[in-house]
Amino acid sequence: QVQLVESGGGLVQAGGSLRLSCAASGRTFSNYFMGWFRQAPGKEREFVAAIRWSSAYTWYADSVKGRFTISRDNAKNTVYLQMNSLKPEDTAVYYCAAIDEMTRLYDSRAYRYWGKGTLVTVSS
Repeated sequence: QVQLVESGGGLVQAGGSLRLSCAASGRTFSNYFMGWFRQAPGKEREFVAAIRWSSAYTWYADSVKGRFTISRDNAKNTVYLQMNSLKPEDTAVYYCAAIDEMTRLYDSRAYRYWGKGTLVTVSS
């Protein structure tokens, strides 16, 4: 049974940092791309970042480029999202997801596996 379990969310002041983790289990993800999405209240789920598990090549949304860093630890089967210089507009539930193709990395509907999410709240 495939599981993606996020952790690391919480309340932080603007300008602060958080690191989210996504522990993956239940199958081999070496041929997958791992993505982070977020969904704020009343808004659609949006792409944040993605990483190719095998090569660690990364992609970022323009809104987080230069502030967020996605990475992975093969030994721990875990993907991370380091979030720095957080802004109130970063407040959302953050989801980890997995997809086995590159052409639709930015499309949440294409992802096969999802975690349940972790809440990040940034106060002003």
